[in-house]
Amino acid sequence: MALPVGASRSRCPWALRVPAAHPRRYFLLPAADQAKPGRAGFPRPPSPRRAALAPPPRLPVVPARPCSGGPEPGGRRKAGVVVVGVPNPLMWLRTRLYFFLVRAYFDQEFSVHEFTEGAKQAFALVSRLISQCKYDLLEELVSKEMLQVLKEKLSSLSESHRSALAADVDEIMYTTAGDVGIYYDDSGRKFVSILMRFWYLTSADLPDETPDGTKIFQVVFGDETSQETKRLLTANYEFRREFTQGVKPDWTITRIEHPKLLE
Repeated sequence: MALPVGASRSRCPWALRVPAAHPRRYFLLPAADQAKPGRAGFPRPPSPRRAALAPPPRLPVVPARPCSGGPEPGGRRKAGVVVVGVPNPLMWLRTRLYFFLVRAYFDQEFSVHEFTEGAKQAFALVSRLISQCKYDLLEELVSKEMLQVLKEKLSSLSESHRSALAADVDEIMYTTAGDVGIYYDDSGRKFVSILMRFWYLTSADLPDETPDGTKIFQVVFGDETSQETKRLLTANYEFRREFTQGVKPDWTITRIEHPKLLE
């Protein structure tokens, strides 16, 4: 089975009511529903020496404003939400340089856009399988080491927290590359790793704050007569591929983090 992928912390003590201005370091804009990305694929390479990963980018914020999306049954229009972030300029330049090196020396057909869209599909698929504890289906998508970690963490997770791990592709609000690594193992094999960060909405029944007191960001849709509250959560997934000559051009997930859920 192949993954469908193409060729951090801050305290938020507020609930955001859309529309409303928000002073933190990322922002929400209501917008039309986003298009679904396409598909492509990738299996598990051997586990090489880990490369050091840079800290996550910090996201500035702007106020929210109203906007209507597609019509719903009964003539109502559904508002969507888009999370827009501006990463650290140095990190942005660094990742773009590494993407250039990947195209120049490893894969001339590599596309950042196609990879990002495919990574969103892979994130939606794998996060759903994780929430359902379907370890047999995850074996060819996630590294053995990461799968063992997931089994240990999920065994003590509540049903509501497991449900919150699943991200629907239409609820993924923002995606960005957090870090890119190019390196070799002791045998001279070549690897590329790409850490992707996702912001997504969930309707799972979660407490308003984590055990350590950190507030979970909330988004309230609707008017005074009909309201729906969703939580904005983040996840970090690292994708790795071996570029040694003769090896299949497939990717695997070697790192999975769901802050506030999988600690």
